Amino acid sequence: MNKTQSATPSDLFSKVREQNQDFHQLSLLLLGSDELAAREHAMESLLGRDRDGLARLLATADTHHVVVRAFQVLQGRATNVGEQELAQWAATAVFTEQERAQKAVIFLRSICEALSSTGCPVLVIKSLEHWPDLGSDLDLFTTADDRGVVRIMTKKLHAQVLDRSWGDRLAHKWNFKVPGLAEAIEVHVARLGQTGEHVGLARRLVEGSLTRAVHGYDFRVPAAEGSIILCTLQRMYRHFYLRLCDIVDAGNLVENRPMDYGRLRTIAEPAGIWPGVATFLKIVSDYLEAYRGQGLNLPAEVLSAAMFGGEALLCRGNFLRIPILRQGAKLYTMQVTNAAFRGDVPAVLRLSLLPYLGAAAAIEYKLTGSDKGVW
Repeated sequence: MNKTQSATPSDLFSKVREQNQDFHQLSLLLLGSDELAAREHAMESLLGRDRDGLARLLATADTHHVVVRAFQVLQGRATNVGEQELAQWAATAVFTEQERAQKAVIFLRSICEALSSTGCPVLVIKSLEHWPDLGSDLDLFTTADDRGVVRIMTKKLHAQVLDRSWGDRLAHKWNFKVPGLAEAIEVHVARLGQTGEHVGLARRLVEGSLTRAVHGYDFRVPAAEGSIILCTLQRMYRHFYLRLCDIVDAGNLVENRPMDYGRLRTIAEPAGIWPGVATFLKIVSDYLEAYRGQGLNLPAEVLSAAMFGGEALLCRGNFLRIPILRQGAKLYTMQVTNAAFRGDVPAVLRLSLLPYLGAAAAIEYKLTGSDKGVW
């Protein structure tokens, strides 16, 4: 579907409902009104699930980092209709996830303090946007050098350095296992992007960062514009799929935190990712409109730059997928062209390796069932 074609919110709603009932039920919990849930017979559908069906719903919520937010709503709705067994099941899931998240945040505070001893700023990126949920790992960014990060993590925090893929090395990413912490720590060192092509953009995110309190601890995090850019890099230029948390998180960022679209464009455009940022916001807006009846109030400059919207999403496997060949390749080509036009030779060289990494990852996945050694 090209930029001139469009789909109605009801088309997207019907597509999700038909292609993946777990996504549909979770979207009703996260975004839908009580009236919409009643019209969709959501409670009857959930009560009709056996133990395995409920376990699958919980696993999907966990994969999409929305257990607390979705199941708190489920607990309330089940209580309201007198379904105490379902309400208790939901409450247990919420309690378990909250315990995990709160424990991780305590560790995260100590890790940030330790890394700050290098004298360089440390930002928590992406992970805290899900709060009160939490992702499966904890992401940090620092302008320190690799040796300083590894020294602090291994000597001061007694962390184990996990194996690095080719992509990790290009992107200047390190993964650590900290004793007592279930989640891995992923540290982005001085660069952002799948191949570490973004240096100036990374500095801009640090310059605009702010302090956020979570569970009684203060963390340095990107401003709203920076968080949208980080999510765009991850979803539109690397994975080519969205989680439900991306929809909910981005909606909250735009509507509940100050969003300067001029600054957003000023940061994204020199990096060649403004079309991806605009497209990501359009997808989020379309999905929100499909399930809650109201999208985001996006300015004309965002809508005109978006290459497609929610009509391109496919509910395949465990995620909301973006067709790579039809859509992802266009964004990649525009990014490379922008870097070449600006004369950013290092970025062009790094980005030119991306198709080969992708091909190698696909081959490894076919042979081993995992692409972790490459991607």
